Amino acid sequence: MAEAATQLRPELVPQRTVIPVTNPATMQKIADVPVTDADGVEAAVSHARAAQHEWMRWSFKERGAALKRYRDVVIDNKERVAAVISSETGRPRADVYPSELLQLCDAIGYWAKVAPKYLADETVRPHLLKNKKVYISYHPMGVIGIIGPWNFPFLLTIGEAIPALLAGNAVVIKPSEVTPLSAMLGAELAEQAGLPHGLLQVVPGYGETGGHLVDCADMICFTGSVATGRKVAERAAKRLIPVTLELGGKDAMVVLRDADLERAANGCVWGGLFNAGQVCMSVERVYVEEPIYDAFVSKVTEKVKQLRQGLPDQTVEVGSMTFPPQLQKVEQHVAEAVQKGAKLLAGGRRNPTLPGLFYEPTVLTDVTHDMAIMSEETFGPVIPIMKVRDAEEALRLTNDSRYGLTGSVWTKDRAKGQMLSRRIEAGSVCVNDCLVNFAVTEAPMGGVKESGLGARHGAQGIRKFCRHQTVVIDRFGSKSEINWYPTSKRKAALFRRVMNFYRSGWRNKLRG
Repeated sequence: MAEAATQLRPELVPQRTVIPVTNPATMQKIADVPVTDADGVEAAVSHARAAQHEWMRWSFKERGAALKRYRDVVIDNKERVAAVISSETGRPRADVYPSELLQLCDAIGYWAKVAPKYLADETVRPHLLKNKKVYISYHPMGVIGIIGPWNFPFLLTIGEAIPALLAGNAVVIKPSEVTPLSAMLGAELAEQAGLPHGLLQVVPGYGETGGHLVDCADMICFTGSVATGRKVAERAAKRLIPVTLELGGKDAMVVLRDADLERAANGCVWGGLFNAGQVCMSVERVYVEEPIYDAFVSKVTEKVKQLRQGLPDQTVEVGSMTFPPQLQKVEQHVAEAVQKGAKLLAGGRRNPTLPGLFYEPTVLTDVTHDMAIMSEETFGPVIPIMKVRDAEEALRLTNDSRYGLTGSVWTKDRAKGQMLSRRIEAGSVCVNDCLVNFAVTEAPMGGVKESGLGARHGAQGIRKFCRHQTVVIDRFGSKSEINWYPTSKRKAALFRRVMNFYRSGWRNKLRG
């Protein structure tokens, strides 16, 4: 009866005022973080808006210089930042430097360099109205709300904020309640670097806090699950504010019979197990042509068995998982696959020698598309490998998915790889590589199907944080335009005659 009462009367549900943060590798509690309520979110956005009004007046050069000072402060504190990221994610410390800190430092330099180019006034040359001068200008949105994930808690919060800031916006971040400390430290270092007070803020909390941010910000950037992404989009739609979504992935790796097996196997192991498989762009399913299937499986299995797994401060390749429910999902996917006939060649269980959320690097074969391991996002250290007759079957199975974030084709014939990549229904595709798309900051990266809306990186990656304004200027200053009042039979006849030029016959005659 008490449970039924709380369902009918939400006010009887205890309010969560503190987030307990746990190290997933040791299961030790490392912090209690206060939850930001609706009033706190509203106050943060209000302060951000005040800071943004001044920041938007800064030149690109001034903003870039300020963020480069921030980069220097991050570098000076790199050991502290890496320790915080490792402590709340369970990732090996050596893995954090290249995947989070180095990428952030590079992003600051890149966006500082290209922002003036991407956001400069853009001239448009009308094909019809030759008497008009037209240009597009870009203006900051205002306050950008970033709702970040737990798998890359620094890069996908602070890193996501960099182009938004360079475009002249303020940023308020709602980090994952699983890993709030990384973004909080990033905001603390921004104050230390001298960025305007309130320009970059963090509002820790659960889903309710994220919802409040959607209700206050001028734009939302969300990275996370499909289910939560739908809720964010629906809530943002009520206010008609723009939203970008990077959601799930079930990224396929297609290995053709002429592939370099050693490179393909190495790419498969790294692409499937990097960050314990907790990457939206992870290799989540592998299709291998029949003639090389056995050799490829043997190589992958051998390499996976040689990997070291351990605590973040140890020299290991694979750390712990981060989120307990995600570990349970991995266990369910593997158990269901084995129950339906899949074969375990490595791993397949929690690591019994380690204290935290460690799942052994796993290889599965004899998998089919009626198993969740091949159709639903697993997001864990599991590599399922499926034998296919040829490239056509591999492409059909690759596209048999509700996701479309990334994919890869492995072949020594690059032209063939490029041709096949065009047929993969994904926002980004690699040939003889994987997971590298994110590091190519010059090119947009985003998903199709249920993998999301919008993109990060490239010109789109900073212009999305702006309002686009088109300006049309009369060039010659005549007293009137031919289509202005008054109307007349003569004008109507002239327009009818002009329309005749659009007939295909006239176009052909004019071409001579």
